[in-house]
Amino acid sequence: MAAGDGDVKLGTLGSGSDSSSEGSSENPSGAGAEGGGWAAAALALLTGGGEMLLNVALVALVLLGAYRLWVCWGRRGLGAGAGAGEESPAASLPRMKKRDFSLEQLRQYDGSRTPRTLPAVNGKVFDVTKGSKFYGPAGPYGIFAGRDASRGLATFCLDKDALRDEYDDLSDLNAVQMESVREWEMQFKEKYDYVGRLLKPGEEPSEYTDEEDTKDHNKQD
Repeated sequence: MAAGDGDVKLGTLGSGSDSSSEGSSENPSGAGAEGGGWAAAALALLTGGGEMLLNVALVALVLLGAYRLWVCWGRRGLGAGAGAGEESPAASLPRMKKRDFSLEQLRQYDGSRTPRTLPAVNGKVFDVTKGSKFYGPAGPYGIFAGRDASRGLATFCLDKDALRDEYDDLSDLNAVQMESVREWEMQFKEKYDYVGRLLKPGEEPSEYTDEEDTKDHNKQD
């Protein structure tokens, strides 16, 4: 009987030990499952945060691009609306009669020696006095006042390297640059008065009648 009781006790202890072993063997797996849940949650949080950062970066890039375009086209807006509420120099000047200009004659109209500002684009001269904020001596495009601006506008160059003291036939410009010159010419036609041609060396100026002059002004209006 005693031996039997001892066997029972040993058996009971053995079964308890087994259950403890089972319990201890289950704990690591439970901890691993719980750790895996935290890792998955952290990964999801990082992934969501990464997407958010990416979206923020994309929005910032879009806004930066829009700002640059606004600055670029604001400057290329040819002074439209500039000085609103202020009387521009052009307001007190009559419209200039149509005539042609040599390079030497054009240089007189730089906004400082005369109140008018005249640049040439693609062989055509425009009165940009009302846009003096942009094309006057102190404006961002002031270097083109009284000069042929074609090369500078075509190459996006705003320094003296874009100016020629002699007549510039633009023959060395590529197709893309010449297309840019033509686009600038169209913008000037839309915004400013066309007053005549830039003469080539030895070319005689045309004689414009009052009727032709009035007709051209009416077209621009």
